[in-house]
Amino acid sequence: MNSLMMDSQLTITSIMKHADRLNGNSEIVSVTADNPNHRYSYKDAFRRVRQLANAMQTVGFKPGDRIATLAWNDYRHFELYYAISCSGQVCHTINPRLFAEQIAFIINHAEDKWVFTDPLFVPLLEQLQERLPAVQGYVVMTDKQHMPQTSLANAHCYETFIADQPDTFDWPDLDENSPSSMCYTSGTTGDPKGVVYSHRSTVLHSLVASFPDAMNLSANDVIMPVVPMFHVNAWGTAYNGPMVGAKLVFPGPKMADGETLTRLINNEKVSCALGVPTVWLALVDYLNRSGETVESLKNVVVGGAACPLSLMKEMDKQGVRMNVAWGMTEMSPLGCCNTPMDWMQDLSEQEFDVQRVKAGRLVYGVEMKIVDADNNELPWDAVSSGTLLVKGPWVCSAYYKLDKPLLDKDGWFNTGDMAAIDKYGYVTITDRVKDVIKSGGEWISSIEVENAAMAHPDVQEAAVIGVPDPKWTERPLLIVIPREGVEANKDSILQSLQGKIAKWWIPEDCAFVSEIPHTATGKISKKDLRQQFADHSLQ
Repeated sequence: MNSLMMDSQLTITSIMKHADRLNGNSEIVSVTADNPNHRYSYKDAFRRVRQLANAMQTVGFKPGDRIATLAWNDYRHFELYYAISCSGQVCHTINPRLFAEQIAFIINHAEDKWVFTDPLFVPLLEQLQERLPAVQGYVVMTDKQHMPQTSLANAHCYETFIADQPDTFDWPDLDENSPSSMCYTSGTTGDPKGVVYSHRSTVLHSLVASFPDAMNLSANDVIMPVVPMFHVNAWGTAYNGPMVGAKLVFPGPKMADGETLTRLINNEKVSCALGVPTVWLALVDYLNRSGETVESLKNVVVGGAACPLSLMKEMDKQGVRMNVAWGMTEMSPLGCCNTPMDWMQDLSEQEFDVQRVKAGRLVYGVEMKIVDADNNELPWDAVSSGTLLVKGPWVCSAYYKLDKPLLDKDGWFNTGDMAAIDKYGYVTITDRVKDVIKSGGEWISSIEVENAAMAHPDVQEAAVIGVPDPKWTERPLLIVIPREGVEANKDSILQSLQGKIAKWWIPEDCAFVSEIPHTATGKISKKDLRQQFADHSLQ
């Protein structure tokens, strides 16, 4: 017996058509280099998307071509998301914060045919273009008035590129399993690796991410994705925003500018925002210094790195609820989201704090399990910690052009994270496998020590790494950026950890620095810290 349901394809084109017809009056507001306050409607956006698709067809874009973007969060980047994928090409977003060598590797490995770039990155591409033989042309994302002089071969101004094109386009019928976009991992170990998303995986991810127990999005929301569009599709907001009809606010290159974020939140009545912890640290710092508030902002989704409880408490004072989410580039990225459940209302403040810093409850569509060193499955008892394995329709099964098997024999993907899961399905990421500290044969979670240290009033940011110890093999070293204008005392900071973590987890020493290195996606770079403190002697 067969079903009697229609065989409609789950494509990004279907999101576009739905948003254009049903949500056409919703706004998109952007900060760009040539306009600090650009605004238009979804209907305007998709009209320009059709012009862009015609322009791409005119210069010879073909189905399956990889088309690169080096750009911030703004309306032109949004247009590229849809024009490229819905035309049958692959939208390849590249992180401009990577090293130049990594960017060249990624463009060549993907064999990108064209590059769309923000004007800021034109000098970078000029330096690299001799090393990019497959690239046939460049489009600078600006208007004629702000188009820079450039030595890039076959360079076009974006607005001129689309200006004379018709605003109708015959979109191809695409298979839902065809590739829609790709994003490379940051390459903290070895070369960056390409993850290729399908139309189907993107639509399913967008649907689930919008659920009430995930990001809880609706047409009544004003969403500000501070998480970059060059990193895992801005956590899906460029798709589920139009899907539900929410207003979108793009901060452009001002992602870590607390003053600009405050202005955008207040002027545009932003209700939901998404970003890594360092972004919200900058916002809180500005709010505390200026005395300003963010009355409309009710919900912040924070991910990409562990979120300190102290940051959540600061946001509580602003009336903002921070919801931790966890995922990976390989997972499109959402795996779990920490939305409070009714039973948590009966918890004490201390018990609730334990729950709210967890990575979240796994969402529908993602399966998870934790295993020990012998691959034995561990119970969901909130105590047992093991390697986290995942599977699901938006989890990658292989890296682009790499033949090495990625999944185990049962189809599970190894995340490289250590985790525990409680009986309710809430996940606690205890560490990256490569970052966990083994002292005297026992494991220490650097993440938990960092979160405890961040509660000290003199600590702006904290990181913990393991350093060699003759007796215990490794002991934790706490690395701290002190708050501006304070004379931080290491004994006071270390003493403050008493009672918050296991006594033997307390670091032997505390080092003060003016800057903690981060990866291109906002995570603390433990690799760089281990190199920086390789010769550190514990006091």
